[in-house]
Amino acid sequence: MGGNDGTAGAAWAPLSHPVFRALWIASLISNVGTWMQNVGAAWAMTSLSPSPLMVALVQSATSLPVFVVGLPAGAVADIVDRRRLLLVTQTWMLAVSALLAAKGRGRDMPVPVLVGSWRALDGLAGYVPPTVRDLVEAFWPGALTLVVEHAPSLAWDLGDARGTVAVRMPLHPVALELLGEIGPMAVSSANRSGRPPATSAAEAREQLGYAVSVYLDAGPSGDPAPSTIVDVTGPVPRLLRAGAVGLDTLREVVAGIEPG
Repeated sequence: MGGNDGTAGAAWAPLSHPVFRALWIASLISNVGTWMQNVGAAWAMTSLSPSPLMVALVQSATSLPVFVVGLPAGAVADIVDRRRLLLVTQTWMLAVSALLAAKGRGRDMPVPVLVGSWRALDGLAGYVPPTVRDLVEAFWPGALTLVVEHAPSLAWDLGDARGTVAVRMPLHPVALELLGEIGPMAVSSANRSGRPPATSAAEAREQLGYAVSVYLDAGPSGDPAPSTIVDVTGPVPRLLRAGAVGLDTLREVVAGIEPG
């Protein structure tokens, strides 16, 4: 009996450490929230579709990333410093959340990623078909944003992107220099959601105020026309948003692009 009591006491011993106890409680609360979200999603699907298959697919979709990403994530954790990896991923999630909050933008409007070179696209996308490379060679750097399926190893929280990531290489020397120094960045136009994009640091500061810590002033941004967005995740590229690059110009490179 005494041995069993000692074993039970040893099982609860880690909770006597404040740091472990705090992490355990935080993890428990987080998991409860995840379970609530999964049940809520399945319950919502019952009102959207009478098919039991659709409800089952929702449940599978919430668990599938764990099985798909679990093995490579474990390998990465063994290769790199675990503490540094955790700090980097959590800091990235915090930065994206702060960006969405500063713009008054919900998670249903995921933020795009800027890259400083063509090669960076290969690290963000799961697969880059020839048509995408043709568009990249023709319009990057420039005002063309491409929505691609994100790589399984991409753990960035960009909002509810549904397995995709929007990528663009800007045509601005200061932006390219910055991206070359620190790598790809999750970004958004310098404005509150629903208001016109700012074309100068002063206009951005007027809209965003102290919600942004640092303003990088490289002069007026020039043409305020938004970038053209093309979804290349399907078998046929599709125009999602008209912008600085016209549909006819796009079709000169990839003839089969469908209008939005």
